[in-house]
Amino acid sequence: LPAGTTARELAASIGPGLAKAALVARVAGQLRDLDRPIEADASVALLTDRDPEALEVLRHSSAHILATAVRELFPGTGIGFGPPIEDGFYYDFQVDRPFTPEDLERIQARMVEVARRDDAFAREVVDRAAANARFADDPLKLERIAELGDDETITVYTNGPFTDLCRGPPVPGTGRLKHFKLLHAADAYWRGDEKRQMLQRIYGTAWFRKEDLDAYLNRLEEARRRDHRVLGRQLDLYSIQEMVGPGLVFWHPRGAIVKWLLSRTVEDDNVRSGYELVYTPNITREELFRVSGHLPLYEANQYPPMAAGHEESEDVRYRAKPMNCPMHCLIYQSQQRSYRDLPLRLSEVANVYRNERSGVLHGLLRVRGLCMDDAHIFC
Repeated sequence: LPAGTTARELAASIGPGLAKAALVARVAGQLRDLDRPIEADASVALLTDRDPEALEVLRHSSAHILATAVRELFPGTGIGFGPPIEDGFYYDFQVDRPFTPEDLERIQARMVEVARRDDAFAREVVDRAAANARFADDPLKLERIAELGDDETITVYTNGPFTDLCRGPPVPGTGRLKHFKLLHAADAYWRGDEKRQMLQRIYGTAWFRKEDLDAYLNRLEEARRRDHRVLGRQLDLYSIQEMVGPGLVFWHPRGAIVKWLLSRTVEDDNVRSGYELVYTPNITREELFRVSGHLPLYEANQYPPMAAGHEESEDVRYRAKPMNCPMHCLIYQSQQRSYRDLPLRLSEVANVYRNERSGVLHGLLRVRGLCMDDAHIFC
């Protein structure tokens, strides 16, 4: 085929069935939209809804029509990022108030309208000045443009009235998006930085077939019924109490038995595997973490220092330990070792404490105080 042939034309030359089914092309190992010209010799694969990579492209495209619907319903909304994720997609928006369930219903309905228009996704290469002019009213996009390197190609994709800064590729048109569902909205800091502004993140899922969408939504509903936070209350396993603080777990008798049995199982298995058990303090002088290198890298997730004890000088500070590595190193250093002693395997089921941001705490899955099966091998 001559240089400049598009992947869509390539598909049509093979057959009308493939031309209709093709969603995206892999050209020399990189995904491209079907209308982008192929300028040089390359291996080309045409992906359909049978290819896992095409599902990720479908979800990326679903984020575009989500942003299209939000901009149409809420003019002036700031547009952040909208990537595909496992089982779906999300998009971050800067709005004056949080989205309500009623808002999500309206947005879902408008997304259906956007899909039915079957607007093509059109790619355009722009220079930095044109990109800044295109997104002059959107500071979130301007910040992203400013980060792009001087030699980086800046591309935008347009579907109907909506244009987004995007590397692509999307599916050929919005009409390919049929089976999608918005799930919920949540707060999200811009760029994941708690010092930046709070945005609203809308999560959704998208599938090629209705039965796949229905099966996924059914799995979510089953998971909600089996949510460990609900079961924890129903079975009286554990609680997290405001008087003590979020992310700090009280194990009630029934839950404590489960935890105790699990700890015994872990320790027995580690001993059988050649590990020796150790136990180390829950707090330490912070100098230990400075020597180990943890403190400058991990301080944001450590609890602040505590004042020294009565016998200490005033410039000594203590910290709760978030990990055991330096402690186990000190056990190794406590005596002269021969190469005949190696490998030395140390194991500890230890309590550690991490100053996680409140926005990421989630039941027992993300906590501030946890019991950790930790081990180190000196070899």
